[in-house]
Amino acid sequence: MNLRRMRKLVLAPIVSGCALALGAAAAAQSNPSNSAVNPYAGSIQAVPATPGVRSLSLDDAIQLGIQNNLALHLAMDQQQSADAQKLQLVNVLLPNLSLHGETGVHQINLEALGFHPSEVPLFAPLLPKGTPLSAFHLVTTVDTTIGQVNFSQDLFNWSGYDVWRAAIAGQKAASYNAQSSRGLVVLNVGTAYLQAVAARSQVQYAQSLLNTDRTVLYQTHQEHLAGVVANLDELRARVEYQQQQQVLIAARDNLAKAKITLNRAIGLAPDQKIELTETEPYAALEPMPIEQARAEAYRDRQDYQMLRQELLVADLERKATTHERFPTLSFGGNYGVTGITGGVYHDTFAAVGTLSVPIFEEGRLRGDRDAAEAQLQQIRSRIEDLTVQIDQQLRDSMLDLQTAEATVKVARSNVQLATTALDQTQQQFTAGITDNLPVAEAESTLAAAQTQYVNSVYQLNVARLGFARNLGLIDIQYKTILSGQQSAPVGR
Repeated sequence: MNLRRMRKLVLAPIVSGCALALGAAAAAQSNPSNSAVNPYAGSIQAVPATPGVRSLSLDDAIQLGIQNNLALHLAMDQQQSADAQKLQLVNVLLPNLSLHGETGVHQINLEALGFHPSEVPLFAPLLPKGTPLSAFHLVTTVDTTIGQVNFSQDLFNWSGYDVWRAAIAGQKAASYNAQSSRGLVVLNVGTAYLQAVAARSQVQYAQSLLNTDRTVLYQTHQEHLAGVVANLDELRARVEYQQQQQVLIAARDNLAKAKITLNRAIGLAPDQKIELTETEPYAALEPMPIEQARAEAYRDRQDYQMLRQELLVADLERKATTHERFPTLSFGGNYGVTGITGGVYHDTFAAVGTLSVPIFEEGRLRGDRDAAEAQLQQIRSRIEDLTVQIDQQLRDSMLDLQTAEATVKVARSNVQLATTALDQTQQQFTAGITDNLPVAEAESTLAAAQTQYVNSVYQLNVARLGFARNLGLIDIQYKTILSGQQSAPVGR
C-alpha cells in the first residue's frame, strides 16, 4: 500500500465524520421532525409496544435515546470505521508473513526465451546416452510444484510513520465525534420530553378551566330557570364552555403528537402509550463568571476537542508529505522448495533489501505538500471560528437563562393574580352582584396566563439544556442542571 493510499484511509473517516457532525448538529439545533433531514429525530429500531401504559421518566427516555437513536449509531459506526482504518495502517508498517504454494502444468517455449536451435548440441552431454538430439524439443511441458514462506518489512519509512500517528489522532477525533453526538441525543431527547411535559400541563390547565366553565354553566342555567338571569347569560356561558372544550381537544391532540415524537426519538413504537413521570422542574441557578464558563467549555466540549485532534491529523499529514522526500528502506524475502511434481525438490530462497529514493517526482511531492498545507489551514480557521462561537454561545445561553428565569417569575405571579381575580369574580357572580361576563373575561385572562407560564417554564428548561450543551456537560449533568443543583452554575 503506497503512502497516498494510506493518507486517504486516514482522511476519509475524518472528513465524513466531520460532515456528519456539522450537518446533523445544525439540523438537531432546529429540531425538525424529519429523520431524513435530522437523524437525531429518528431511531434505528422500534421497541415493540407493550400492553397498558408505560411509565417513562426523563432518565428512561434519555437512556432509550442513547441505545436506539439513529444519529448516535451513525457516529458510532463512524468511530468503528476509524478503528478499522487504524488496523489497516498498522498492518502496512508491521512485518508481513505469508505462505504461498502452487502446482500446475506449464508449457515453456525455450526459443522464445532466447535459445536458438543451433545451441541444442551444447545440451547433448546432459541427455541420457543414446538419446538423439531430435528428442530435445524447444517447446516442452513441465509439471512443477512450489511451496514457500514470504516475508516483508519496511525498515525505514518516516512518512509512513507520520501517517500511522495521524491515524491514531483520527481515531481519537472519531471518538470525540461520537461523544458529541451523544450529547446532542441527550439535548434532543430532553427537549422532546420537556415539550411533552409542557403539552401535558396545557391539557391539565385546559381541563381545569373546562371544569370551571361547567360549574358556571350549571349555575347560570339554574338561575335562568329560576328567572334570576336572562337567557343571554346562559348562552354566553354555554359558548364559553364549548370554546373551552375546543381548547381541551386541541391540547390533547398536541400532547398525543408530542408523545409520538418522543417515542420516535427514543425507539419506542409509535402506538406505545406512555405516562410521563416528571414534572416541570424549576429552581433558581447561581451565577458563574463567563471566564470560568469558557474554560470549562474549552476543556469539555467534544466538538472542540475533535477539531483539535483533526488539527493534529492535518499537521502529521503535512509532515508526512515533507518526509516523502526521504529514502525508504525495506526488506523482503522468501524460503521454500521448487521442483518437478513427484520428483526431486530443491531448496530456494531470496533475501532482498530495497532502497527507494524519489528523484524526479517534484510535481507530485509539491502537490501533496500544498494540499496538506491547505487542509491544515482550513482546520486552523475552523478552530479559530469555533473558539469565538463557543464564547458567543455561552453568552447567548446566559442571556437566555436570565431572561427565561425572569419571565417564569413574572408568569407565575400572573397565574396567581389571574386565579385570585377569577375566584373573586365567581364569588360576585354567585352572590348576584354581576353577570357571568366578567367571569368569562377572567377565565380568558387566566388561560392566557397559564399558557404563558407553561411556555416560559419550557423555554427555561430548554435554555438550561442548551447551556449544558454549550458547556459540554449535558450528557453527564443534565438532571442536576434542570433541578438547579449543577456544580457549574450560570453566569451573570
